[in-house]
Amino acid sequence: MVNDQIVNIKSGETYERVFLNELEVNIHIIQEAGSRVKIHVLNLPVDKSEYRNIGISKQSCPSEAMNNITVEQAGEGCKTEIFGLAFLHGEESVTTETHVTHAVGGGTSDQLIKFVLDEHSRGRFIGDLKIAQDAQKTEAHQTNRNLVLSEEAEMRTQPQLEIYADDVKATHGASTGQLDESALFYMQQRGIDKQKARQLLVGAFMKDVLATISDETLREQLLHSIDGEIE
Repeated sequence: MVNDQIVNIKSGETYERVFLNELEVNIHIIQEAGSRVKIHVLNLPVDKSEYRNIGISKQSCPSEAMNNITVEQAGEGCKTEIFGLAFLHGEESVTTETHVTHAVGGGTSDQLIKFVLDEHSRGRFIGDLKIAQDAQKTEAHQTNRNLVLSEEAEMRTQPQLEIYADDVKATHGASTGQLDESALFYMQQRGIDKQKARQLLVGAFMKDVLATISDETLREQLLHSIDGEIE
């Protein structure tokens, strides 16, 4: 568990971190000028035995998890990337909060948060993106995409965007939907059985988040693990 952790990233430094199946993540990152931050927060059904050699200590997603990522760009020219993925089953519940503040200008931030919810699982995303008055020439994007596989699953999303500067590029968006029935039908018409077609569509939805992990070994093992969990 990571609890109330404050991390200061010095000018020009790079900080990358993958959080996998933590019960609670609560980290506050302060960036100085020109620094780079890349965070992955993942809640996935994986077997820890596959990850003993690469420093992963958790196995399955906890029944209820809370992820809270706060990033403050306190210096000019910073880059922030936050990626989140939760693949939930049963009664599992995950809340992911991101709080990104551009206090000064010239920086960029990109957020991509995805949930896949099956059975009776519950997900919640709260995204708070702020661009201060002095943070001119900022570019910031926040995206939340959710895939609901069961009528009993529930997803709540609360994107929030506060802009006080004039010369910025900023976007945010959120969507929640089900598998594309026309795509399923199209694939079945070409000889792919329904279960395999479902697996391919769900996998494609998740893999763009996992593909952004820098560690090649961890990335490939997570992609392999996800393929085995989609039924």
